[in-house]
Amino acid sequence: MNIQDERKEAKDFAQELLPLLGGKENIMNMTHCTTRLRFELLDESKVNKVGIDKLNGIHGTFSRMGLFQIILGPGIVNKVYRAILETKLTPVSGISPAEPPKVRMNPFIRFARTLSNIFVPIIPAIVASGLLMGLIGMIKVFQWAPPESSLMRMLDIFSSAAFIILPILIGFSAAKEFGGNPILGAVIGGILTHPSLLNPAKLGYKVPEYIEILGVDIPLIGYQGTVIPILLSVFFMSKLEMRLRKMVPSSLDLFLIPFLVIISIGFISLLIIGPISLFIGDMMTNMFELIYKSGGVFAGFLFGGLYSLIVVTGLHHTLHAVEMELLANPKIGVNFLLPIWSMANMAQGAAGLAVFFKTKNERLKKIAIPSSFSAFLGIIEPVMFGMNIRLFRPFIGAAIGGAFGGVYVVLTHVVANSYGLTGIPMIAIVAPLGFSNLMHYLIGLGISVITAFIATLILWVKEETE
Repeated sequence: MNIQDERKEAKDFAQELLPLLGGKENIMNMTHCTTRLRFELLDESKVNKVGIDKLNGIHGTFSRMGLFQIILGPGIVNKVYRAILETKLTPVSGISPAEPPKVRMNPFIRFARTLSNIFVPIIPAIVASGLLMGLIGMIKVFQWAPPESSLMRMLDIFSSAAFIILPILIGFSAAKEFGGNPILGAVIGGILTHPSLLNPAKLGYKVPEYIEILGVDIPLIGYQGTVIPILLSVFFMSKLEMRLRKMVPSSLDLFLIPFLVIISIGFISLLIIGPISLFIGDMMTNMFELIYKSGGVFAGFLFGGLYSLIVVTGLHHTLHAVEMELLANPKIGVNFLLPIWSMANMAQGAAGLAVFFKTKNERLKKIAIPSSFSAFLGIIEPVMFGMNIRLFRPFIGAAIGGAFGGVYVVLTHVVANSYGLTGIPMIAIVAPLGFSNLMHYLIGLGISVITAFIATLILWVKEETE
């Protein structure tokens, strides 16, 4: 199928979908992630969920945190999203976009949703960098090219760029979420990673310079690779910016507001927020390291078994912040959580394959293979929401597989040098840390897949006719 046919198919699909959502006038806002369309609706009772589920290509629907979500799978979701935008989607007349439907959420869920909205847009950059780092590691291991060759130097630049400017990317995305100016958010990220500031990864063998402020010596330490300092700085930046917009005349806001925001938040970030954030980050990573080391196989069993449940709640994106802090911490420097999450994701795919062999439902059979393969590549929403949760027992089978896989990778100390990749692609960020690390990871995947597949077959009961 050529590009023109794909666009036409996406456009036709959008035309079918909109009436089932209650029409364009029922849509307040629309976003998307790797596999899902997310709709903020005026009245969710107008949605024809049965009709949507029957559309060809739909892997499932669900409502969470005030958003009605439709699972389409990777690739097609972008085309359908653009096709819906091309229908000239506009907010409901008489309702301001700044006044979204009121949805009751406890503070923790609201916080998790905010973090998810910040990190989801930057995941593609992290995934690409992680794959490139894996490629570099494999080239070095198998000696495909000299380490000092022009090719290796170029690949190193490509792979490290996203991590070098990570606070800038987070600052831009966070400012959009907090209601501030994204460009100013990026500038705050640039301040915290300025070349004049010592990279914290070099603290073991380099001593930072100090400046004296009001009689206090302040170390010039940067925040490359960290998350908490930039999130807090941009949060306060956005609040200050919104407050200033109410006070400063519109004729002066272009000049005065950016100046006041940058100079005040810049000082506060380097003198107060940064040092406090490093302390918080160290406490957080040390806590996870303590659980990981003291909990041992129990920690792997618990994390591996419960991770899919965390994905259901949407809180899994908040874990990216923890993984970033693990890598940024000079005392740790590796990601020991990601291999556990990978076991859980692979188990979801294996449970989906078991459903393919057991179900007599032709619609489930049709989506089982592609959605399971998607899970093996690290994208679990299609198989999890489209089949496993709906049938429940496969979801339990996947949890069992993830738990046993998690036990093995913790027992053998499997780690990664990046984040954002799970399943088969994660081999790229596991292999550079040694052949033993890679082999134990692959064995863990085998344990997870086989256990989840068998557990799902054992738990299977005769399904009801639809």
